[in-house]
Amino acid sequence: MMSQKNSNSDPIVEEIHRTRERMADQFGGDIDAILEDARKRQAASGRPVWQAPSSKRRAHSAGERGQLP
Repeated sequence: MMSQKNSNSDPIVEEIHRTRERMADQFGGDIDAILEDARKRQAASGRPVWQAPSSKRRAHSAGERGQLP
């Protein structure tokens, strides 16, 4: 896969596309394998990761305020 370049290309966006292409090649385009690798690297990093509240908790909280979830 090759990214198409135009005269208005952003170098950061181009780097993101190159990384995506490299990972797709590395894992044969298997999104599940890419996700598993990302999860392993995330866990190994030891960095805190934001997690959204569960949908059950959000719906309950919204209902308490009289709002739709």
